[in-house]
Amino acid sequence: MEKIDAFCHTMPKAYYDRFFGMETSPAAANIRRRVSKVPSLVDLDVRFRQMDEFENYRQIINVCAPPVEDLGSPAVSREMARIGNEALAELVERHPDRFAGFMACVPMDDTEAAVAEAEYACTQLGALGAQIYTHVHGHPMDDERFEPFYAKMAELDRMVQVHPCRNADWPDYPTEQRSRYEIWWTFGWEYDLSAFMARIVFGGVLERHPTLKFLIHHGGSMVPHFSGRVGPGWDQLGERTPDGQRELVEGYPLSRRPLDYFRMFYADTAMFGAAHALRCTIDFFGADRVLFGSDSPFDPEKGPGYIRATIANIEEIGLDDDQRAAIFHGNARRLLGL
Repeated sequence: MEKIDAFCHTMPKAYYDRFFGMETSPAAANIRRRVSKVPSLVDLDVRFRQMDEFENYRQIINVCAPPVEDLGSPAVSREMARIGNEALAELVERHPDRFAGFMACVPMDDTEAAVAEAEYACTQLGALGAQIYTHVHGHPMDDERFEPFYAKMAELDRMVQVHPCRNADWPDYPTEQRSRYEIWWTFGWEYDLSAFMARIVFGGVLERHPTLKFLIHHGGSMVPHFSGRVGPGWDQLGERTPDGQRELVEGYPLSRRPLDYFRMFYADTAMFGAAHALRCTIDFFGADRVLFGSDSPFDPEKGPGYIRATIANIEEIGLDDDQRAAIFHGNARRLLGL
């Protein structure tokens, strides 16, 4: 069966060279160490040998973290986004048997530039959508300044991939300065994704743009697993808040239950081999809103491990043939216009 892996990371050579040649920022320094230990992010020969393990398999690629806006000034983020997008487009053009498409970089620290880059990448380079992160320099993604970007993506009818973004500077407790034991990654990233979804819902982004397609990494994160709190719990929004803090629960006027908006998101299957969690994701969103995505190559094998585990999970959790086909390739073809 055809398999289109809808959430894979890479670092094209042109981007890699500029990234390693630029003045070091904390975000760049952290990912330089990570990239140097994952050869298939850059070395296509290594990547293709890993992909050969899987029959009839292609990837939709994006540029790996950090966000371009974390690499320097808005001028730098605009430059890096353009380098990344043109390099990704070239990879797809040169290797259509390996790469089904790409998701664009967008410089979200400059909304006007992000809108222009998304339009250029989607209409001129053939991008299937764009990848954004769960915050921009700590600012929430329902901020009014991002509205033109969401409006443009809805107009283009292109998907928005959402990737978490947090590091050890985000402490686990208010009394501490830094996160310990990489809690910022294991649990922090999932909180960030879930908080992003909540702010998009209560900020009215999906109310204003109901056709906008957000693909949430890591199986929709915490939301499917806490749907009782999201559903009946948030039906009581405001019941836990004192009268003097009403501004904390007042948002954009919504016409549906909060739970209904959370079901409007799409999710990938990047659960790292947790079949029971994947089953929960599919039960919550429905098989027609889940896309096969592995998060390759950030597994312990540095490439094939999460692909192999995710395929096995999809095969073993009791889906019928139509559901498996939809998740492996049908939803990606339908939603991304392949």
